Amino acid sequence: MRRIQVTLLALLLLVVSLAPPAAVALTADGLALLAFKAAVTDDPHSVLSKWSEADADPCRWPGVTCANISAQTEPRVVGVAVAGKNVSGYIPSELGSLLFLRRLNLHDNRLAGAIPAALSNASSLHSLFLYNNALSGGIPAAALCDIPRLQNLDVSRNALSGDLPLDIRNCRSLQRLVLAENGFSGEVPAGIWPELSGLEQLDLSSNAFNGSIPPDLGQLPRLSGTLNVSNNRFSGVVPPELGRLPATVALDLRFNNLSGAIPQTGSLATQGPTAFLHNPALCGFPLQVACRAVPPPTQSPPPQNSSPSSSSTTEASSVFPDGQQRHAIKTSLIALIAVADAAGVALVGIILVYVYWKVKDSRREGRRGRSAIAQDDDADDDRNCRGRPCGCCIWARRGHRGGSDYCSSDDEEEGRKYSGGGDGELVAIDRGFRMELDELLRSSAYVLGKGGKGIVYKVVVGNGSTPVAVRRLGGGSGGGGAEKRKEFRAEARAMGRVRHPNVVRLRAYYWSPDEKLVVTDFVGNGNLATALRGRSGEAALSWSARLKIARGVARGLAYLHECDPRRRFAHGEVKPSNILLDADFTPRVADFGLVRLLAIAGCAAPDGTLYPPAPPPSSGGLLGGAIPYAKLAPAQAQASGYRAPEARASGPGGVRAPAQQKWDVFSFGVILLELLTGRGPAADYASPSTSASFSTTTDRSGSGEHGAVPEVVRWVRRGFEEDARPVAEMVDPALLREAPATLPKKELVAAFHVALACTELDPELRPKMKTVADSLDKIG
Repeated sequence: MRRIQVTLLALLLLVVSLAPPAAVALTADGLALLAFKAAVTDDPHSVLSKWSEADADPCRWPGVTCANISAQTEPRVVGVAVAGKNVSGYIPSELGSLLFLRRLNLHDNRLAGAIPAALSNASSLHSLFLYNNALSGGIPAAALCDIPRLQNLDVSRNALSGDLPLDIRNCRSLQRLVLAENGFSGEVPAGIWPELSGLEQLDLSSNAFNGSIPPDLGQLPRLSGTLNVSNNRFSGVVPPELGRLPATVALDLRFNNLSGAIPQTGSLATQGPTAFLHNPALCGFPLQVACRAVPPPTQSPPPQNSSPSSSSTTEASSVFPDGQQRHAIKTSLIALIAVADAAGVALVGIILVYVYWKVKDSRREGRRGRSAIAQDDDADDDRNCRGRPCGCCIWARRGHRGGSDYCSSDDEEEGRKYSGGGDGELVAIDRGFRMELDELLRSSAYVLGKGGKGIVYKVVVGNGSTPVAVRRLGGGSGGGGAEKRKEFRAEARAMGRVRHPNVVRLRAYYWSPDEKLVVTDFVGNGNLATALRGRSGEAALSWSARLKIARGVARGLAYLHECDPRRRFAHGEVKPSNILLDADFTPRVADFGLVRLLAIAGCAAPDGTLYPPAPPPSSGGLLGGAIPYAKLAPAQAQASGYRAPEARASGPGGVRAPAQQKWDVFSFGVILLELLTGRGPAADYASPSTSASFSTTTDRSGSGEHGAVPEVVRWVRRGFEEDARPVAEMVDPALLREAPATLPKKELVAAFHVALACTELDPELRPKMKTVADSLDKIG
């Protein structure tokens, strides 16, 4: 009997141990998440396989984030991230029962159906990312705008349709509204935008909106980045009120049916031509289309109130019934005035031409007299140079007797031009800069660096008081010829005209068939790459120093981009090693135009591909043994991690396209992220094919169609847009060690937003460098 009792007790314990615990312990948040799992019809990567009733704590499920709302309650679900997993199904309304949900990231999947209005029950929601799915229907704005803290709403790249609802005006906390690449239609309602005063990003592109652009879009004071309404069916004129937008906002009005003259008011006057392309009836600056050559607008402007001048004209007509006769007299008077003006201008022109030829004749006579004297002096110079080293006579016939150096009228703009012996010539670009070649021959040269783009030496001239940097480009296979010399001179003169405190100045250059040199300012505190990686015995860069460097680089690049509208200069190789620092950490952008000079000199292809360097001839070239020859390091085949994705792509035949200004913007954005996070793209240390610093996915922060994007860009973008990590987790730990209590969080966040705008995958969405420089100047 006792044995039977023991057996029954064992069976009872076994039954109790096998009872399912989940039915007792699963929370309401867990049940809501299981409703989403049930709504998923296909999970190819099994990302929801661990969402199970057997696990009573949903905070341990993948993609779920929890937080303690109060000390007395258990952790609640605050974030759900099932993004880029290619799951299909629909969004269940049960997700609205997650009362403390702050972030819902379901983008880059195959979810279909409507956006449930019940999501408004999640009253703590502030970020809703549903882009790149197959959602349909309209936006339940009446429900979603009841969420008091909703800041980010991104439903782009779906199949949503219908009108833009007026209820969107109630989303007063909204900061980002992205509706691009859907099927929205109808007119964009006016009168709602002033109520969205906190809006920082607005993207209505690639829909079917029609009608006119609402003028009150100009009443968004916090807008930044790009206001994108491209690829729609907007018609009418460009509202002048858009000129009230901040100067940092770039417009994108492409591919619409806008007409009329582009207003030149406020920030509209600073937009580039790209903002207005593919609107056949638009005219005026900055487009190269005269307004008279454009067909009249299809929509008439609204009627204007009669002005005092029109009323006075009516009154005059009543006094003088014969209005036609009065009009004829007025026309004849205008014609008479025009003829008189033309005659006056012609008379003044004749007088100016006469004076010009008289002055030129007098100068010609004076030059003939000086030429005779110069011939005798040149003969004396030749006699004095006989028996002396060649270097001592290179500067002969320089006109020193008159106190100024000789140069032809063609070269007055670029400074002094001297014969360098044989076919060589040395040209001083800067009039205030003097460096005689015999000084260079006597000076000691120190190798600063050597690589695929030549050897750089530090040379001290001016009696040991003026250090300069001399870059030896080498001879190259195609460096000779009059045409090459002319092209090299024109490019060097263009570089010499670039003068800005944050750009290294070209001082002089030397050309001969077998030797090319460029002489620039010497900046003696190293480069940004060295400063970021830290020098032994020196503290890490402070936040104020990093912000100063970022501002200076942005100003220098903005000047390069804007200084010559005809050329539209682009650097093309912006990276920390090309940013030199002086003793006060003032940055100087270096190597501008160097790739172009190397291509002309025959040391590189036009796309920047370096040829194997050729050593100087046996005679030592111009400099002989004064500057030692060092063998160049082999050119790196890998692309720089700071280049824009489209800059790494090769065109037909493997030739890279010429550098574009938006490439510089992307490179600057990566550098700014490195200043903020201390993380580099790592392309300088590992090949892109093997480095973990690059990603080849195709989401909005990924590589897209052009190539890889540095992981630091993806990491920061995820931190801001999806994970909402604290800024302290993304900044450089060296900044936190320095002064964590005084670190200016607002300045850091503003700088992060500038960097993310610069590193947009689509080049058209990146701001201009002038806009970037203005934004950084406003920080702090």
